[in-house]
Amino acid sequence: MHARSLVSMAAVVLTIACRVDVRESSRPSPTEFELNELSVAQLQDEMTSGRYTSHRLVQLYLRRIAQIDAAGPRLRSVIETNPDALTIAESLDAERKSKGPRGPLHGIPIVVKDNIDTGDRMLTTAGSLALAGAPARGDAFVVERLRAAGAVILGKTNLSEWANIRSTKSTSGWSGRGGLVKNPYVLDRNPCGSSSGTGAAIAANLAAVGVGTETDGSVVCPSSVAALVGIKPTIGLVSRSGIIPISHSQDTAGPMARTVTDAAVLLNAMAGADPRDAATSSTPAVREDYTAALKATALQGARIGVARAQYFGYSAQADSLIEAAIMRMKAQGATIVDPADIPTAARLDACEIEVLLYELKADLNAYLATRGIATAGTLKDLIAFNERERTREMPYFGQDLFVRAEAKGPLTTPEYVTASGLCRRLAGEQGIDAVMQMHQLDALVVPTLGPAWPTDLLNGDHISGGGSTPAAVAGYPSITVPAGWIGELPVGILFMGRAWSESRLIGLAFAYEQATKHRKPPKFLPTVPLE
Repeated sequence: MHARSLVSMAAVVLTIACRVDVRESSRPSPTEFELNELSVAQLQDEMTSGRYTSHRLVQLYLRRIAQIDAAGPRLRSVIETNPDALTIAESLDAERKSKGPRGPLHGIPIVVKDNIDTGDRMLTTAGSLALAGAPARGDAFVVERLRAAGAVILGKTNLSEWANIRSTKSTSGWSGRGGLVKNPYVLDRNPCGSSSGTGAAIAANLAAVGVGTETDGSVVCPSSVAALVGIKPTIGLVSRSGIIPISHSQDTAGPMARTVTDAAVLLNAMAGADPRDAATSSTPAVREDYTAALKATALQGARIGVARAQYFGYSAQADSLIEAAIMRMKAQGATIVDPADIPTAARLDACEIEVLLYELKADLNAYLATRGIATAGTLKDLIAFNERERTREMPYFGQDLFVRAEAKGPLTTPEYVTASGLCRRLAGEQGIDAVMQMHQLDALVVPTLGPAWPTDLLNGDHISGGGSTPAAVAGYPSITVPAGWIGELPVGILFMGRAWSESRLIGLAFAYEQATKHRKPPKFLPTVPLE
């Protein structure tokens, strides 16, 4: 398959979607959509009743992608739609009639990030033109699990190119292949990276649920600024095989959804041991049903610590929302321990970047070897490609992190071995574990980050705060839930805990969500006044 330009890709998306039903080509307001905010369970009920089929759901979502993603507000959140989605949906409808549904995701249209391999006619590129020459050779393990659950892979989502590891001056949500993702709440605000396309797509109701990936913040950040629920699982709960990597220490895929319930349903399907990913061998032997944790009373008797010192103070308005969230949890029966600071938090950034650069070179080279693209066989090849294609690939920012990673030695280098061990101890044993043990906590909470900032292609990102790093570096779970609004901009609260504590965190997040219900769909505003 030949590389396709951004213009031609937009045309492909628009053509496929409009071919669904040319009589439905009129453009309603982006806020008008008959499937708006419907949950996975509601969509299942509609299919069970016969009002909708999976085929019809796919038609409607494809039409919406054409109307507001490839046209209208032009969110650019979907980098490519699946040319086989309607055929797959039709087959699943026939199976439903003959055998019944496989489970809660049967026939449900979902989107996955464009760094997750799909062994079909779609590409997997991490947003880079360098990988647009040939499709992946097979499905990532997580895609295998989703297909087995009956999900329809509707399309691939745009992202911060190479999951935002190319440059220190990057603009989140921009890729050479897909262009710039817009925040559906306020179009000139940033969607946050690197799972920006998944966040924007699910917030805008372009699919039922979506899959993002995170190394540090790339699931929870776009979820926060898009009023979504995002789960970053414990490393090893969800396989990474077939996902374009940054770091085997920190990478994971995770669910992104409009409700905690939908995120839990998706996590059930995604989780599982995979012989191709050694980290999954440590998954607990008894597989959990994360929907069993969805209890509105989960905050009663819970002990919630506030990690205040490093993660508050970046946005007074965001801080105010989190203070209100803390009081609401207290009213729901939680005991609040404030402060419950992570003692090692200030030391994490320095060792984290060293680990990421070493692992980027080693892990990315190993992945690229599976793709068989002559001009993109190694990180060194990618650097050379970007230089040759500077006009298309580096119009706004460079590749200083790629260059730094290429200069690193093997994973046996003493500097890497020291930094890797130190990072894990600081974030885990001496960090999250220590403070949670000291105060006998069920979870720690922090602001996920401040409100979305105006996108600035000239100077790069202007992220305010961000509490994702401790759980990311430790390899522990975290979950963000909408905590409220600063004008038209959503802000999330982040729950984090020890390894394998997903069920407890999901329960706490669900109880908070049910007590507050801050989620609301976007208005696609062109801009709002600066604070």
